[in-house]
Amino acid sequence: MSERAMVRDARIFVAGHHGLVGGAIMRRLQADGFDNLLLTSRAELDLTDQAAVNVWFEHERPAFVFLAAAKVGGIVANATYPADFIRDNLLIQSNVIDAAFRNGVRKLLFLGSSCIYPQMAPQPIREDDLLTGPLEPTNEWYAVAKIAGIKLCQAYRRQYGFDAINLMPTNLYGPGDNFDSQTSHVLPALIRKFHEAQTVQAPEVAVWGTGTPRREFLHVDDLAGAATFLMQHYSDEHIINVGVGEDVCITELATLIADVVGYRGRIMYDRSKPDGTPRKLLDVTRLHDLGWQARIPLRDGVAATYRWYVDQLAR
Repeated sequence: MSERAMVRDARIFVAGHHGLVGGAIMRRLQADGFDNLLLTSRAELDLTDQAAVNVWFEHERPAFVFLAAAKVGGIVANATYPADFIRDNLLIQSNVIDAAFRNGVRKLLFLGSSCIYPQMAPQPIREDDLLTGPLEPTNEWYAVAKIAGIKLCQAYRRQYGFDAINLMPTNLYGPGDNFDSQTSHVLPALIRKFHEAQTVQAPEVAVWGTGTPRREFLHVDDLAGAATFLMQHYSDEHIINVGVGEDVCITELATLIADVVGYRGRIMYDRSKPDGTPRKLLDVTRLHDLGWQARIPLRDGVAATYRWYVDQLAR
């Protein structure tokens, strides 16, 4: 077995395990029998604090790192807090990647985002489309930080031989998502909006934009499966897209969510609100060629996520 393969008792740091992605990776590792997980909260370790991160790595000495910690949010959050998004993500990435290298981590997996690609990239978007055109203005601060994280991993691999790999997930959803009306992404925002409308029997629900943009949605448990698979089976500087390979328009998504929730009122579209990127579908040929494909259909995933949301409200 390669010294870089994760064995069951390997010390594994899941950075950001309280978040949507980190939580799913943690659950997947535990389900697969990895029981030596290093889990620390933001209150215990501030990943934007370089000195604290260095001390933690020197003491804990993880062998593998899943870097899922990040400051994330939707269009409103990105527009409202651009400095926070670029600063915090640059600090988190730089601190963790450098400390991991300097303290003997065998392998690090960095989670990027599909927003790294140009706003008008050809569809589906190939990994080689990175840095070939302008970014989507509504989230460029976050995207620039994530691109810097990718390049940092590649640079450490080239200069030091550090085994860092880069995954670019498409739009994610699932248990543990953010359902806040001001900072959430489109799918959880619509789940909340339709649930609240159904609860009060509102005659109509307003959805931002025209409804025409197309988006690809990957259940976070599928992403976790891809992350653990690639941590075991992939080692190269080339980035890997992680998605399902198909998309839906926002109108189709809203109709699906309304049906899952049981809402029967009208769906209206507020054209004064931004649409964002017209289409964002990832080319997942490279991932499929490596032997991994998503398994959770969108409707099944939305239904499970809605059940989780309702359960949280009942607590």
